[in-house]
Amino acid sequence: MNNSISIGEPWMWAAFIAFVLVMLALDLFVFGGRKAHKVSVREAAVWSLVWVSLALLFNAGLWWYLSGSAGPEIADRKALEFLTGYLIEKSLSVDNVFIFLLIFSSFHVSAEYQRRVLIYGVLGAIVLRAVMILAGAWVVREFSWVLYLFGFFLVVTGMRMLVMAEKEPDMTKNPVLKFARRHLRISEGHHGEKFTVTKDGVRYFTPLFLVLVLIETSDVVFAVDSIPAIFAITTDPFIVFTSNIFAIMGLRALYFLLADVADRFHLLKYGLAMVLTFIGAKMLIAPWYHVPVAASLAIVAVLIGASVAASLIATRKEVA
Repeated sequence: MNNSISIGEPWMWAAFIAFVLVMLALDLFVFGGRKAHKVSVREAAVWSLVWVSLALLFNAGLWWYLSGSAGPEIADRKALEFLTGYLIEKSLSVDNVFIFLLIFSSFHVSAEYQRRVLIYGVLGAIVLRAVMILAGAWVVREFSWVLYLFGFFLVVTGMRMLVMAEKEPDMTKNPVLKFARRHLRISEGHHGEKFTVTKDGVRYFTPLFLVLVLIETSDVVFAVDSIPAIFAITTDPFIVFTSNIFAIMGLRALYFLLADVADRFHLLKYGLAMVLTFIGAKMLIAPWYHVPVAASLAIVAVLIGASVAASLIATRKEVA
């Protein structure tokens, strides 16, 4: 298996976490995060471009630093691992978009109130991923055979996604939603961006709070798929963490960019399912054959690109 050494020094961890906190603060307090408004496609496209550019700049900076401190061979390998991990996480995050759309439409959440829910969703996802990645890195370091369990799990998940690609989950049967409705006071109607309201001296949770709970729960499900997937590329906690967080930070912009055209990418789920199956198989055959990171990057890019192209071709007549 891939037992790559970690290149994450304490100052690198501190600098990256500080960068994430600054960007979140800017989003919340400077760029209109506290002001309810409908995010336009143009705004979403700009922010998507910003996040992809920042991820690529980070990777270039990482390569430059490692070239001088660890040598060109390690720099090339780590930069390629980051790029492949980022592409995998970014691709898998598209599946989040489909679920977010389903949740918002099920609760009839207006577009201008979706932004705040997703901001808090991103905050929760960052904390969750950090805990799961650090725990996963420790488990992999102590019990390397766990990677084979990850591989088996990903193959099963990928096959299941292929079979279930055309089926939409029924929100009314969601166990988390049933539990929340049974144990919490839920108000009737919509209350703007508020998660709680007080009526006759009694505190009620709003339907928007239920939406937030479902958003956070969905990320737990996706994290269980995506984190084992990136451990197939690298076991370096710093690379796993940074590529994951960059993908998450750009998730909200990606949602608003694709929200109105998600139907045109309905075949993408098949591509994502094949990506998970390939990565799982890669982990399982590792004792006999190690798939190079560059080959993994190429295969993932082809699978995602082909499914996107097929989706656009299939829906071209409908748009016309």
